[in-house]
Amino acid sequence: MDSLISLIIISLISLFFGVLVMWVSKKFKVEGNPIVEQINAILPQTQCGQCGYPGCKPYATAIASGEAPINQCPPGGEEGIKKLAALLDVEVLELNPENGSEDPIDMIVEIVEKDCIGCTKCIQACPVDAIVGAAKQMHTVITDACTGCDLCIPVCPVDCIIQIPMPFPQYISRLEKPKLFATIAESQQW
Repeated sequence: MDSLISLIIISLISLFFGVLVMWVSKKFKVEGNPIVEQINAILPQTQCGQCGYPGCKPYATAIASGEAPINQCPPGGEEGIKKLAALLDVEVLELNPENGSEDPIDMIVEIVEKDCIGCTKCIQACPVDAIVGAAKQMHTVITDACTGCDLCIPVCPVDCIIQIPMPFPQYISRLEKPKLFATIAESQQW
């Protein structure tokens, strides 16, 4: 009988603290900065690190807090800088040449499979998991997932990774391919 009463008391205490935690989490909920999300939506999501930050979200956070200028993203290019300037109501800047240059053609990478030794260094370097393969086996690139950040090229010990122009999807016919930094809604239209 004593163990049943102890079990009921422990259950009631657990229930009380569970409800208390739920109430506190709702009452003191911290909202994220909506401007960071808007900036992140404009960035190309290549996660290439050319801006000096480990990905697009940290760069968006730095822009929102005033720690970074809007001209550090080569994949976003001039059009991305213009969109960021319009959003933040600041002056349009030229792309910072220290971060790289804008490539007019969207590029992805391809692995020359006959030269691949299966070292897995490219898999570890890819920020978007666009490379698949196993140790000591040939690797390949999932072209639909590749953002063209080129982070896998310098780590390849046998130089079997090359850049190629991004192919158009085979199942869609359209007049013009949207830029990488297009919003999700714009990219779903094509």
